Amino acid sequence: MKRIRLIVAYDGTNYSGWQIQKNSNTIEAELNKALSTLTGETIEVDGASRTDAGVHADGNVAVFDTNSPIPAEKFAKALNGRLPDDIVVVKSEEVDGEWHPRFAESTKTYEYRILNRDMPDPLKRNYTAHIYGELDVRKMQEGASYLVGEHDFASFCSAGSQVKTTVREIYSVDVKRHGDEIKITVSGAGFLYNMVRIIVGTLVDVGFGKIEPSEVQKILEAEDRSVAGQTAPAQGLKLVEIKYGE
Repeated sequence: MKRIRLIVAYDGTNYSGWQIQKNSNTIEAELNKALSTLTGETIEVDGASRTDAGVHADGNVAVFDTNSPIPAEKFAKALNGRLPDDIVVVKSEEVDGEWHPRFAESTKTYEYRILNRDMPDPLKRNYTAHIYGELDVRKMQEGASYLVGEHDFASFCSAGSQVKTTVREIYSVDVKRHGDEIKITVSGAGFLYNMVRIIVGTLVDVGFGKIEPSEVQKILEAEDRSVAGQTAPAQGLKLVEIKYGE
């Protein structure tokens, strides 16, 4: 028995997220189906990040165990011939049998893209959130600076999340404008349910002047979801990469 790690990229538009759901198509279900067909075994992958419906990824990570004689590095190409065009296994490799993508120490990086102009772009509708009215990026970056470090992010976690603690550490938050797009990049040790999308919604309020940048600190201290901004739409979010401290 060997354990194989997959680096998986996907367009999440047509899926109900990563995790298997009854009567819904998911990334995990497609991977399980392709792997089971390929190996002749019943395969169930374990993923690092259970992205929501409509969320995309350049580098989500999953593992599975198999007795297949297929060399580890050959799984990527073999799987891509059996997966839909909007899911691609970028890399496959063998790892230690005890290694798990959710429990190994890692840095996750997410990117959120906002189309900030009067009219939407039909070609970007699945990959950006359209927000009209000029956003002040300088103020958004100032507000974002209060999020860096270890904090209790209870104000930035959707209700229903079952976690032992809402304390998380954010390494960096960058807000930059590129023409009519604003890109918010967040890196950290781990994230709560909808945490990045709520951070984005709060920074949008800062960008519109609804709240002052310094109030982000007060929102953190409140530990109350109702005082933070709205949860930004899913389609603007992408999991860029997961780096492991190996």
